[in-house]
Amino acid sequence: MTPDVQTEDGTRRMTLEAYADTIIPGEKRGPGDRAVAGAAAGPGAVAAGALELLETPAAGLVSGLDDLVRMLNDHARTHAEIVGEALDPEVPPFVALPFAERTALVQALLAPGHPEKDVWVSLALFSNMAFDTAAHLPTLEALDAGHPGLAVMGLAQPDSDGLWRFPQFSYGRRLAEIHPRTTPSGSPE
Repeated sequence: MTPDVQTEDGTRRMTLEAYADTIIPGEKRGPGDRAVAGAAAGPGAVAAGALELLETPAAGLVSGLDDLVRMLNDHARTHAEIVGEALDPEVPPFVALPFAERTALVQALLAPGHPEKDVWVSLALFSNMAFDTAAHLPTLEALDAGHPGLAVMGLAQPDSDGLWRFPQFSYGRRLAEIHPRTTPSGSPE
């Protein structure tokens, strides 16, 4: 067991990373990485900062994360018993599940009618937001740092003045004229 895993913070980190990795899988960060299963090539939710977003006070989940980690690991123990999977005691139970079983458990938790569905959907949404929008970072900083989700999506760099302009309209035509009281920065007056 690594020293980090022995702490409550280590268990929390690994469990939340494993959940985020189940939502948007990515490649392992190194040979000893247990939280990231390595189920997909390239960076996933963990590399995109899912844990940082979940731990941002503005996300509104920080005070409940320890309880969610306990609940998820309890569900993982129960799931492992049902499917006959032996769990490695050196890592948190959810982390110890093989990726296919993590996925099966998360599907069950997100299923219509599951009594805790709303909370697991929230965690999934934050994992997606970290990857799709880098919601925990200013957009320009995220772009400059090569944020993996924004790079995968192909988000263009802004013009030299920090504003985004697009020479071609995505619908092939202009949909509306700019409102006469729009400021030069693009904001309403």
